[in-house]
Amino acid sequence: MFNLFAKKPTPEELVRKWSSSIRTQQRGLDRQTSTLKQEEKKAERTIKQLAKRGDTASCKILAKELIQSRKQRTRIATSKAQLNSISMELNYQVSKLKVVGSLQKSTQVMKSVNRLMSVPQLQRTLGEMSREMMKAGVIDEMTEDMMDGLDEDEEEEEDEVERVLAQVTDGLLGEIGQVPVAVSHVEVSEAESEPDLEDMQNRLSALRS
Repeated sequence: MFNLFAKKPTPEELVRKWSSSIRTQQRGLDRQTSTLKQEEKKAERTIKQLAKRGDTASCKILAKELIQSRKQRTRIATSKAQLNSISMELNYQVSKLKVVGSLQKSTQVMKSVNRLMSVPQLQRTLGEMSREMMKAGVIDEMTEDMMDGLDEDEEEEEDEVERVLAQVTDGLLGEIGQVPVAVSHVEVSEAESEPDLEDMQNRLSALRS
């Protein structure tokens, strides 16, 4: 049965709860980053194998996945920085409680929370946290964030694919593909199994969702 007389948490208790939740989310983002890096290394090895066999089409498909994975890691790093910004502001407010007497409205926290609500893996936790922050007077009601509307055109994407292929294959493919390179740079063992392109695409795509 709901207790109408339950003790209301103090500002210090709320901040401790929010800070703990933020640390948990940051650890989750660290794990995702680590897994993305591992899958990217596998993708790079596969691109080298495919380049050796002359399968340029498959190399380009994996290069696009690699690009998206790297962009995802950049977004994760930004999310971690925003989480850290929220934590620092909350702890600063706690240090001023004796003077001001309560948690104060923070535009900085509101902006960071609003941006982080667009990150799928953070939505549930940030949704609950934002409701508690609204009740505590730290932020106002959330609004739709329209930041992520930037799409690269096809020409820019193709240029990036060429650059990635050149980098991963040491110039065997990509924008400097006509430059002679030592084959040993991309040599692979003939005994290696045929790379499963679809499986690798699916793994990288799943990690970004």
